[in-house]
Amino acid sequence: MSAHEIIEQIKALSPAERAEVARFVVEEDDSWIPESFKEGMAHAAAGRFVDMEAVLSGAKPPPRPRRA
Repeated sequence: MSAHEIIEQIKALSPAERAEVARFVVEEDDSWIPESFKEGMAHAAAGRFVDMEAVLSGAKPPPRPRRA
């Protein structure tokens, strides 16, 4: 089945079913998300981020944790 055929089938779905397809694609296929963004999100989830306004005001960033 070609992408064009799949797109035509998705167009024929009800709005609720199209939303379900879109949700599936976003949750299951992250190939469209740049690796740099994924790395940034991992750093944020681990608490390794600094408030941009604090840095721009001249505040020094917190020290990096030491690796074992």
